[in-house]
Amino acid sequence: MSALVLRTCAADMTSYGGRFRWPESGPVAAPDWSPDPVCGGGLHGLLWGEGDGELLSWDANARWLVVEIPDGSWADIGLKVKFPRGVVVFCGDRKSATDYLAARAPGHEIVGGTATAGVGGTATAGDMGTATAGDMGTATAGRGGRATAGYMGTATAGDMGTATAGVGGTATAGDGGILLLQWWDGRRHCIAKVYVGEGGIEAGVPYRCDGGKAVRVVQS
Repeated sequence: MSALVLRTCAADMTSYGGRFRWPESGPVAAPDWSPDPVCGGGLHGLLWGEGDGELLSWDANARWLVVEIPDGSWADIGLKVKFPRGVVVFCGDRKSATDYLAARAPGHEIVGGTATAGVGGTATAGDMGTATAGDMGTATAGRGGRATAGYMGTATAGDMGTATAGVGGTATAGDGGILLLQWWDGRRHCIAKVYVGEGGIEAGVPYRCDGGKAVRVVQS
């Protein structure tokens, strides 16, 4: 059995600080492995692509890697893991890497990933990811992500994220987030744009659109 890890490198394949150079493919091993559950002393990444998006590089020229590691070989150090060895099975851009991982790890909230679901479906993405669901669906994205749901859908985004809901739907975003609420004015579809933290709009609270205004949804 094995697991997959997502990580990033600089354009020259070096890790943060330039202390270690990763291969574009094939076996890789840490020269300083220590099983102690602290940062350092191993190779690092996000197990199944889940964890803290701030631990990855979002530079346009960053290389995104998927690494296969032996099951149970890692040490959990919070929102990432470290491991002694593995095999680089993919190296490319963000979307290609996260799509590769998603195809082999369905159901995980992959940082930077793209999740799509149809009518009544559920799409979930991690930090900086994009989740899109159809009518009456549920879309959830992490910090800095974009969540979009269709008619009567539910969209939820984390801090600094954007949540978009169709007519009759609800949208929720974290601190610094944006809500885009669609409504019908009798002639056409319109969108009300509101900012979390302004005009009484609260973080982590669902809103729907009523006559062009965001209205807090009272949870039953």
